[in-house]
Amino acid sequence: MKENRRKRTKAKHYTTKLTFKLSLLVMILIVSAEFLSFTATIVIGYVTGGTNDTTAIVASVIASVIIGGLLSFIAWNIILHPLNELIKATRRVTRGDYSAHLDMGWYEKHTVKELSQLISNFNEMTTQLSTTELFRKDFTSNFSHEFKTPLVSIRGFARQLYDGDLTPEQQREFSKIILDETEYLTALASNSLLLTNLENRDIVTEKTTFSLDEQLRNCMLSLEPLWSEKNIDIDMELDEVQFHWNEQLLAHVWHNLFDNAVKFTPENGSITVSCIKDGGVITIRVRDSGPGIPADALPHIFERFYQADTSHATKGNGLGLPLVKRIVKLCGGLISVLSETDKGTEFTVTLFQSNSVNKKKD
Repeated sequence: MKENRRKRTKAKHYTTKLTFKLSLLVMILIVSAEFLSFTATIVIGYVTGGTNDTTAIVASVIASVIIGGLLSFIAWNIILHPLNELIKATRRVTRGDYSAHLDMGWYEKHTVKELSQLISNFNEMTTQLSTTELFRKDFTSNFSHEFKTPLVSIRGFARQLYDGDLTPEQQREFSKIILDETEYLTALASNSLLLTNLENRDIVTEKTTFSLDEQLRNCMLSLEPLWSEKNIDIDMELDEVQFHWNEQLLAHVWHNLFDNAVKFTPENGSITVSCIKDGGVITIRVRDSGPGIPADALPHIFERFYQADTSHATKGNGLGLPLVKRIVKLCGGLISVLSETDKGTEFTVTLFQSNSVNKKKD
């Protein structure tokens, strides 16, 4: 939103400068016309041997024709033609055609600087609008698909429960499936709303100072039933760090990273979490002993709805890592990932806090 406001202000600035230059050009032409008329009067008077009203009128007509022709040529080729094309392209955008793009060639290079900049800004705007529209359609399609599949499953099992004639074991099994799918839909809707909200703002409020190492520990403990069931060994080496930011938002980062680590780590595997503070730099690493991420999938893991596990053997909605990346960016931090097939995955989050406290935990 700030970027769009800045661009509108910039466009208004260029329009004002363009108006000033046009006014200056008109004044120069008027002065030139008067000077040319005066010169023509003298020349005609010299040739005819004197000046009179007729000579002055003829000189004025000659000057007007010359200046008018010059003005028309300059106005059409340098200003009016590019401006007319810009108006046509703008009408296309108002009709929803975001593919409109102006390539004026010679005209764009030789028109006034402000109009050339307006054309450049227009092209940049339509490119972003086109990207946004494509993203919106892609998001709608993906969200509909992710939402529809669990609904179909819920409807099918609910219908069988309604029809009855099931054993108690089947009833429990079907009820468990419905419960799991419902929780999946809840998480999908919640993550979608949160991610959309965070992408539409640059300022985070409700900041407090809290213990980052305690937050990491609590997030891991909240997943204890999951990693205990798979007998996963958890190793946490945490420096004491006081961090100032939105505690609730940052918890989403650790919950998603830890949840992914537990999800992809096999039974009897291991997860290592470290939090090290060096000066004003805090480095959090989350490493698992899972199957790793394929090399061709690594560039896409932070995209919405992207899932490297195309078989969907592990339940996920493809929104966790995009949410993590957005929160880390809002926090002013960095996130990176290293992964090798059959050797595990390591996520590294780097945060910056100059007044954090660094004291080694016992």
